[in-house]
Amino acid sequence: MCGRFALNGTPEEVEALLAIMELEDFPPRFNIAPTQPVLLVMAGPRRDPGSNLPDRKAMLTRWGFIPGWAKSPKDVPLLINARSETAAEKATFRAAMRHRRALMPASGFYEWKREGKVTKQAYWIRPKNGGVIAFGALMETWAEPGGSEVDTSAILTTTASGDIAAIHDRMPVVIRPEDFSRWLDCVNYEPRDVVDLMRPVEEGFFEAIPVSDKVNKFANTGPDIQERVEPAPQAARIEKSAANKAAPPPAQMKLF
Repeated sequence: MCGRFALNGTPEEVEALLAIMELEDFPPRFNIAPTQPVLLVMAGPRRDPGSNLPDRKAMLTRWGFIPGWAKSPKDVPLLINARSETAAEKATFRAAMRHRRALMPASGFYEWKREGKVTKQAYWIRPKNGGVIAFGALMETWAEPGGSEVDTSAILTTTASGDIAAIHDRMPVVIRPEDFSRWLDCVNYEPRDVVDLMRPVEEGFFEAIPVSDKVNKFANTGPDIQERVEPAPQAARIEKSAANKAAPPPAQMKLF
């Protein structure tokens, strides 16, 4: 799965990767959490019709997919991920997989490795060569009964590559630049035509860096949460995990 990720890149880097030229300036985000706004790129008309770039548009969405048939966000769990193997068949994601495939720029993601029954070690997983990449994503515009609309999104996941599987058995789908056009083209390419793009990246594409548990709190948003740390001894992690369980969880930021 993918429960936290980061976008450290500059607007210029994102524009260059995704071949768009309409981004407003934005700061680096080192700890993006569910329900927060995230950047998405889809097929669509450009602001500048005279440009020779592909027909793509950038938009902000709520990270937490709400299917169109839901009467309320409370009708469904918080859907931040969609399994790529079944997204085209599930009623929740089927329409989006057919009509609203998207790209979500990222610098990497965080994952937690369970050690024993209660302890976890956090890892910052980023491309070994650095830079910005694009996760495969789905978008749905949810209309509330009052008439207002909210654009929502989920990250597609796949089986983890061999070197990441030791941390977690799932990872985000990574779409390569040469496949952006086919992935985004929902007119000429049906879900069955892009199945090959949802396979795990090759081993060695990512590197996993152990980091502190600062990333566990969405309020920690500085670059220090990506700094390498030496994993604490298991006994210390068990003691800390027990203390965290006893403390009340912090309130999560929501758009609803």
